[in-house]
Order: sequence, then C-alpha cells, then structure tokens
Amino acid sequence: MGTNSKKIAYYGLATALAIIMGYIEFLIPMPIPVPGVKLGLSNIVVLLILYIMGTRAAFVISLLRVLLSGLLFAGFAGLLYSLAGAILSFTFMAVLKRTNQFSIIGISLVGGVVHNVGQITIAALVVENSKLFYYLPMLLVAGVITGVVIGIVAKLALKHLSHAL
Repeated sequence: MGTNSKKIAYYGLATALAIIMGYIEFLIPMPIPVPGVKLGLSNIVVLLILYIMGTRAAFVISLLRVLLSGLLFAGFAGLLYSLAGAILSFTFMAVLKRTNQFSIIGISLVGGVVHNVGQITIAALVVENSKLFYYLPMLLVAGVITGVVIGIVAKLALKHLSHAL
C-alpha cells in the first residue's frame, strides 16, 4: 500500500470513527436542560488526529465529520451551527497547539468553550435574536466541563496510541 493510499485509508477511518462517536453522542440523553449542550465525543478523534497526523489532516477530518454528520443526523440548521462551532473551535485549537504552551486538555477545554461561542453566535444571527446569548454562561460552563473530560480521554488515548505507532 502506497503512502497516499495509507493516508486516504487513515482519513477514512478517522472520519468514520468521528461520525460514529457523534452518532453515539446523539443517542445519549443529556441530563442538562440547556439546548445545544453535547459531550463532543467526536472531538476526541479530531484532537488525536491533530496530534498524530497534523493540522491539515485534522481540519479535513473535522470538516468531513461535520458535513456528513449534519447531512445524516442534524439537518441544515444543525449543520450550520455545527460548522460554525467546529471551524472556530478548530482554529483556536490549532493555534494553541502550535504555540506548544498548552496541554491537550487545555486545548480541548478552549475548543469546547469556543465551539459553544461559535454556535450561539450563528444561532443568534440566524434567528435574529441576541437574547440567545443569555444561554452563553451555561454553555461556557458546559464547554469547560466537556472540554476537560474530552481532553483527558484524548490524552489517555494518545498515550496508548503513541506506544502502538
């Protein structure tokens, strides 16, 4: 198998895994009565790819995951919100990783928070109602909690994957 074939296979596997993680998350009811709060399980895959394969690969996989998951599970509005959150979140995570000043947990935390900021901003613009920003404090707390949890899982997975690679 050539290098390009391997890369395509890894991209496909990572994208499929991210979609599956997103679907599993979709099936898990959240005990928090705040719209839009999710665990961010698929971000585990994006973080791992960011650390293992680099920024470009992680961006492509993140984008493919959002587009395919949106088409399969969320509809156009969900796709739009997820895309805004994912692009903003990914941008911040990639920049922070490049500085080498933050752990994977810190990068995940920022990603979780910024994702929620991107989603609520797009939602407020789409429905033309700035009162949606009243949800922001709750979403920020949720982003911190889920970002830390996802970061811990990604750190543990990366530790085990680095032994296998």
